[in-house]
Amino acid sequence: MTDALGIRDAAERSEAVLDRIGSAAVVDREVLETILTAVLARGHVLLEDVPGTGKTVTARVLAEALGLEFARIQFTPDLLPSDITGSNVYNEHEGRFEFAAGPVFTNVVLADEINRAPPKTQAALLETMEERQVSVDGETHQLPDPFVVVATQNPIEQEGTFRLPEAQRDRFSVKTSIGYNDIEGEMELLARRADRRTLAPSVDPAADAATVRAMREAAEDVRVDEDVRRYIVHLARATRDDDRAAVGVSPRGIQRTFEAARARAVLSGREYVTPDDVKRIAEPAMAHRIVLTTDAGVEGVDARHIVRDAMDAVDVPGVAPEADESPSADDPTGGGQAQDRPTDGSGDIDSVAGSDGTDTGDSL
Repeated sequence: MTDALGIRDAAERSEAVLDRIGSAAVVDREVLETILTAVLARGHVLLEDVPGTGKTVTARVLAEALGLEFARIQFTPDLLPSDITGSNVYNEHEGRFEFAAGPVFTNVVLADEINRAPPKTQAALLETMEERQVSVDGETHQLPDPFVVVATQNPIEQEGTFRLPEAQRDRFSVKTSIGYNDIEGEMELLARRADRRTLAPSVDPAADAATVRAMREAAEDVRVDEDVRRYIVHLARATRDDDRAAVGVSPRGIQRTFEAARARAVLSGREYVTPDDVKRIAEPAMAHRIVLTTDAGVEGVDARHIVRDAMDAVDVPGVAPEADESPSADDPTGGGQAQDRPTDGSGDIDSVAGSDGTDTGDSL
């Protein structure tokens, strides 16, 4: 059993995992950090992108780098809920029914093209994602810990698909996309393919299930000052007040953003959350929870713009590394840093978000 990890140890493990994934999958680092943030926040990931961008490879390599078991479920119109969760099967030798576990009983589940299955089958994931358990014929079966769902969907091919309902989308901690690489990235993709004999890349684990659990526990110890908590709440409420949104970020969305911000601080090796952490995670954690009005949908409004406008409109608080530390004679600020500046060493807030509120770290 792995001992408890401190924040810095968890950050080092996270860095090793990210490096291991990056050695096999040519994916923007910010996207990988967003995905790992969801894992550390005990959440799930929705990847929406066109075919061939590496969604499946990224999910599989993520599981390998974390040292976790992996299963892929191809969602199709004829997929039944029992095909995911499992069912009771009669054992002739024992003369009784026994539970045959479905593919969801693993650590990392890739729900590939989730929008191709009918709503009843999509709903079969609801309990597994939220409760980490499966109920069949009145009997409850616990899923492995950790348990992460990485779902993919194709945004450009809508024929024969079933749009994810709002309740289902709200179960995902973050939604992101991989996008196309630049020229150098695609050249690197070919170079890596030329250097191996197998079609798909693979990596050695940089962690194991016990380590992942310890990294998640480390995220629970991250401090979030009241001003930063209030900042998260005001961002969510600003999305609800936007005329383009029929439904803004829900209270559950506020909690998931809070958890993701703590996990983001772990990746930076900090024991406290800064407004920068919230800004980095706000768009992937909030945008998919917003339901546009009919007019906004017709006009092609992107929910991410609503989140960016909220970040522009809400005042950014200042946070010191140790707000409860008493000022000393040599250091009147008490924390060694000005209260009205970010304290993660990144300099100015605008180094993360541009003056228009766009997260410059994720330009996909």
